[in-house]
Amino acid sequence: MKLTAKGAATRGRIIEGAAAEMRERGVAVTTLDDVRARTGTSKSQLFHYFPGGKEELLLAVARFEADQVLADQRPELGDLTSWDAWLAWRDTVVARYRGQGPQCPLNMLMSQLGRSTPGAQAVVAELLGKWQGEIAEGVRAMQRQGEIGPGVDPDRSAAALLAGIQGGVVVLLSTGRTTHLEAALDLGIQQLRDSATGSPTRHG
Repeated sequence: MKLTAKGAATRGRIIEGAAAEMRERGVAVTTLDDVRARTGTSKSQLFHYFPGGKEELLLAVARFEADQVLADQRPELGDLTSWDAWLAWRDTVVARYRGQGPQCPLNMLMSQLGRSTPGAQAVVAELLGKWQGEIAEGVRAMQRQGEIGPGVDPDRSAAALLAGIQGGVVVLLSTGRTTHLEAALDLGIQQLRDSATGSPTRHG
């Protein structure tokens, strides 16, 4: 459905309002009536933009929350061109998930949608693909400067670092502690630094 600028703005307002409602009340208990009340939207308007009802709206909110994961890491994620920048990004990631705490809106949305559904899988795949791509570009930038060894595969290294982050987030959701997330980031970045010399080194 092709939207006018006004229509796109209205649809975006509904999505943002629904996301805020679901963050406050929980995904499972938020109804379309709740979203309508929060956004000042009529029933006909809501179904005009989301003819598939709540499931379609949930998917749109999931995409919004996935985009927010990357937005919360900017500008650091897009500028991994020095070790100071990498450490600033590391701190941003930890702060983002520490602030979020044990409740992850995207995780709750995926559970509600069903992780095996094509739409939900596409949202997660797109998020991870973009995230991995930006980390990999940071690795390439550091290789061009001679700060990361030429034998390092940027895509595989980015995939491993991202897998470590995701594992750390899972532990955080279970325990409320960022220890594992911090360890995954610290060791992943340290291995990249060590690759320039070919042997582990200590950095103060």
